[in-house]
Amino acid sequence: MSHEVKRSNQNPDQVLVDIANYVDHFEIKSSLAYETARNCLIDTLGCGLEALGYPACTKLLGPVVPGSTVPNGARIPGTEYELDPINAAFNIGAMIRWLDFNDTWLAAEWGHPSDNLGGILAVADWLSRTRIAQGEAPLLMKDVLTAMIKAHEIQGVIALENSFNRVGLDHVVLVKVASTAVVAKMLGASKEQIIEALSNAWIDGQSLRTYRHTPNTGSRKSWAAGDATSRAVRLALMTMKGEMGYPTALTAKGWGFYDVLFKGNPFKFQRDYGSYVMENVLFKISFPAEFHAQTAVECAIALNLTEVSKIDSVEKINDIDRIVITTHESAIRIIDKTGPLNNPADRDHCIQYMVAIGLLKGNVTAKDYEDEVALDPRIDLIRDKMQCVELEQYTQDYLDPEKRSIANAIQIFYKDGSVSENVAVEYPIGHKRRRAEGIPKLVEKFKTNLARVFDAKRSQTILDISLDQSQLESMAVNDYVDLYWKG
Repeated sequence: MSHEVKRSNQNPDQVLVDIANYVDHFEIKSSLAYETARNCLIDTLGCGLEALGYPACTKLLGPVVPGSTVPNGARIPGTEYELDPINAAFNIGAMIRWLDFNDTWLAAEWGHPSDNLGGILAVADWLSRTRIAQGEAPLLMKDVLTAMIKAHEIQGVIALENSFNRVGLDHVVLVKVASTAVVAKMLGASKEQIIEALSNAWIDGQSLRTYRHTPNTGSRKSWAAGDATSRAVRLALMTMKGEMGYPTALTAKGWGFYDVLFKGNPFKFQRDYGSYVMENVLFKISFPAEFHAQTAVECAIALNLTEVSKIDSVEKINDIDRIVITTHESAIRIIDKTGPLNNPADRDHCIQYMVAIGLLKGNVTAKDYEDEVALDPRIDLIRDKMQCVELEQYTQDYLDPEKRSIANAIQIFYKDGSVSENVAVEYPIGHKRRRAEGIPKLVEKFKTNLARVFDAKRSQTILDISLDQSQLESMAVNDYVDLYWKG
């Protein structure tokens, strides 16, 4: 019996063809994209290192079977693990996403394009070590940066006009799709094979947003992207073994993605694939707050300077009439929450909670979402005083491709008739429009995260290489990953 299954002779969906064409032969020429990708790389790995301080994350890491070894395995930064590329993708993906502190992209759909680094780095490292063992040249870090740019672009361009959250699907479907495409190319897939792998990614069962919303908000949101990029690696590897694809995975009448999961609507596209998304990606630099609330937290921290003495006790909070958060429609839809918050996953997606912490402390850190902080009775009392109000202009500017603002404003109204300043921030510090201000802070964030895991000498070595564009790009992937490995 033949091991080959006869393929369909139907023409593949144009969406699949366009992605495959882009991944297969589009040349990235933007120096800004590569520079931003380098900054994205260090920020993303730094977020992973910070997550290693949380047992809820680390309990999920390591080999599936304790003690198992993998020849030429991918090495997991900040750990002693060497894993197969599928599990390595899950490990790296879960680490970097755990604290909701990696980059983001806000459009019709939301998401975190650097989630794709889990699959990209795992496969690039495993391939490099395998090639060296066979006497061949390893991949270079420029290959990783190129794959990052393209994964960002696929995920982000699809997200511009297509809302998966409105049909109840989690945005990690786009991580699976983007990772599948770039990983398949990295493995040596032809354009036709990339199309086949992509078709399987769309046909795959897709994650529901259940775990992102009350009453089910939970920790799966922290490992969902690791799961998605891991699945992408598996599908790409299966394709390289000759597994067939499904040309009309999206458009098949009754059974395709559009009819089953997208209310019968085809995807819409605002622009062709290039390097737009990486160039315009949003970094979470100052605090781990869900990105629709980044500017709200910045407003709250500013108000802390003038108002904290008026609101820092239960008695004083009773003197507040209301706190008005003026925001955009997406923030109201995703993070406007009242009532009990059950866990960190609930709290870091509640604009009222994040604002309350900012008002009281003048800062927000990952630990502020933990139970011991949430027990402070002042937080819920302040939350109960808050009202979220949409300003239509904020919503329009959020959707404007030339602006892509994420505006919020906060004002406190007291029972005695006095009011605070109405503090408004349109663009968060991680926005492209604030790069000059933001990148030095991003580097400081990276330094802090390196110091959580490595001694001063190792940290400085990693930093020096990571900040040198040409040196980093020309470095073998396995050599760079080794800098982070603790084995």
